[in-house]
Amino acid sequence: MFVLVALLQGASGQTPASIDWTKTNAEVMRHFQALIRIDTQDPPGNETKAVNYIKQVLEAEGIPVTVAAKDPTRANAIARIKGNGSKRPVLLMAHTDTVKVDPAKWTFPPFSATRDGGYVYGRGVLDNKWQVATGIETLLLLKRNKVALDRDVIFATEAGEKAATGPGIQYLVDERWNDIDAEFCLAEGGSVVRQGGAVRYALIATTEKQPKGARLVARGPSGHGSRPLRSSAIVHLAAAVEKIAAWDPPMRFNDTTRTYFQKLAAVSPPDAAARYKALFDTGKAAAARAYLAEHEPQHYSMLHTSISPNIISGGFQSNVIPSEAEATLDIRALPDENIDAFYDQMRRVINDPAVTLVPNQANQRPGAAPSRIDSEIFRAIEAADTKIYGVPTIPSMLTGATDMAFLRAKGMQCYGVSVATDDEDMLKGFAAHSDQERVLEDSLYKYLQFQWEVLRATTFSNSRSSR
Repeated sequence: MFVLVALLQGASGQTPASIDWTKTNAEVMRHFQALIRIDTQDPPGNETKAVNYIKQVLEAEGIPVTVAAKDPTRANAIARIKGNGSKRPVLLMAHTDTVKVDPAKWTFPPFSATRDGGYVYGRGVLDNKWQVATGIETLLLLKRNKVALDRDVIFATEAGEKAATGPGIQYLVDERWNDIDAEFCLAEGGSVVRQGGAVRYALIATTEKQPKGARLVARGPSGHGSRPLRSSAIVHLAAAVEKIAAWDPPMRFNDTTRTYFQKLAAVSPPDAAARYKALFDTGKAAAARAYLAEHEPQHYSMLHTSISPNIISGGFQSNVIPSEAEATLDIRALPDENIDAFYDQMRRVINDPAVTLVPNQANQRPGAAPSRIDSEIFRAIEAADTKIYGVPTIPSMLTGATDMAFLRAKGMQCYGVSVATDDEDMLKGFAAHSDQERVLEDSLYKYLQFQWEVLRATTFSNSRSSR
């Protein structure tokens, strides 16, 4: 039996137990810090600088890198470790650009990648260069250990995720699809939740809301401000905004959100668990939704297509009643929402001929069905969360948007994953997009092991025998 197991393990290269994780952790940290020190604030992006680093590292060890660029300063990188083709590929995707910074607000310089107190500080440490670094390291491990694979492992970094998808994901989908086409994708969007220093559960994003948006344009007679008009455009607009803000759109679950609230109830304190369970009780759901709207807006947003009035404009002089006023609405639609029908519902709620609803057609992401929560890779994610973090896995729907939307629309099963982060860091100002950004060093190392476990279960040849 020992000889048989040894032969089976040898057929698929080294197993996770044979990886020198101490040495590997030191190496992935070096790559991580090097990437953070490359300024890729978007705009302008300049992601090609990061791609050049990736290309240098991987090609030094015999892994070819394709530089795919619509804009030469905003390149994407694509690398592939070949499998035997018995299964379709898996894609590891990350973006190399970051949001901009205000350096005066940082304790450590934002591109210094300073290590202090078990954390790494810098712009992009959470969003999303940890995933770039672990993608690099994963390909290096696969290559060095000559791991036999049932499917190709593709690593792709994209430009423009933060501000302009044109040179990044849209270019890759429209013009380089054959280079990235895969059965499964692991990208950003999940969360391994730490509270009080202890990991509680892992959220895996299997779907996301669609950014739609609209403008409300109110019109009325202009006049002198000393003679107020109840027919004023601003008065009509204010009433319309109030109606929309107070509206509780119809609640609707999909497989992801239904499972999310059921599993969240199982790991929550009794009072919170009771509220999440109440969402499935027609007699109690309205009260539960009202509580979430006030105290847990993210959870409230997950229940339906949401509307947030974010910009109001009108008038040009204090003593002039303007003839037109406008409100810009951020609408985040459920994945299967019939948005035209939803706009019609909004018009009925407003019920004012002086107010016109104008849909926003710009910067649309495609809609797609949620990724399956019974797939081979989702089961592998659950097993890896148990092994690496010791916590349950909960599928979730993002209320924001990611570039996985473009892949799901093409039929790829996509799953948003993440490093472990402290819930408390949000209020401390260290979260993604915050004035400062930090990540636990150990979270980087644990994620790399998590990803290795997921690939081992879904991608390594004879993986069942080599456990």
